[in-house]
Amino acid sequence: MAKRVTDGATADAADKKSSVQSLAKAFRVLEAIAASEFEMSLSEIAAASELDPGTTHRMLNTMIDLGYIARLDGKRFRLTLKVLDLGFHAIGRQDLRSLARPLLRSLVGEVSEAASVGVLTGGDVLYVERMRAGVTRLGVDIRVGTLIPAATTMIGWCILAMLPEAERDHVLHQESRQRDFRDVPPPADLIDRLALTRAQGYALSPSKISSGLTVLAVAITDRDGYPVAGISVAAPSIRMKPDELLARALDPLRNAAKMIARGLEASGGASTG
Repeated sequence: MAKRVTDGATADAADKKSSVQSLAKAFRVLEAIAASEFEMSLSEIAAASELDPGTTHRMLNTMIDLGYIARLDGKRFRLTLKVLDLGFHAIGRQDLRSLARPLLRSLVGEVSEAASVGVLTGGDVLYVERMRAGVTRLGVDIRVGTLIPAATTMIGWCILAMLPEAERDHVLHQESRQRDFRDVPPPADLIDRLALTRAQGYALSPSKISSGLTVLAVAITDRDGYPVAGISVAAPSIRMKPDELLARALDPLRNAAKMIARGLEASGGASTG
């Protein structure tokens, strides 16, 4: 029996060692505030989360800086709507992935070597679904969850092109969270290219992050023309010239974008016209 207790204690210690305790404490603070109907003071949050006031103060300041908690009159705290965004985005993107997966599969092989769907998050495009033909690696290994600066990806161009100018400029001034691609410079004439993308309804260009690939992308928009995501196809330049990719893939790509948008509307995630 003693050995079992010892083994259990050892396992618990190992679990704690592999966890990030500061992150766990931050969630205890969030959960304490979320459980209250009213704004809370620092001492109330510390008591509810079973943390000392100093630790609680540091956690609160960090999450205020990140935008998840608001300070009221300097003494009381409440959650912001940014916390809700975490859940809403997760639900919405799961719907988006489910809708996109069969459509991306139909695009791969027939008109391209790879197809992707991405959404804008901060200054980056987050790839939420991707399909490839076979197992051959195509340049940079983009996977679900990959972040790429919006100014350097065709999906990003399509989304940026459809945004109101002030919102577009705000996105372009945000620092990328992706370290691998943040040093890839956007084209000097990016604004002109975005204007062309908006006018023609698609972006077509050699990949900015992977040599030897041509990428074609269109925006997925709601009924007001606001971009909720983007969808792209890619093919090796040596096998398919840009004009050929455009001729073969643009109509299927636009149809896929419309079907995803309609599906999002039906599920309450977007509105389409």
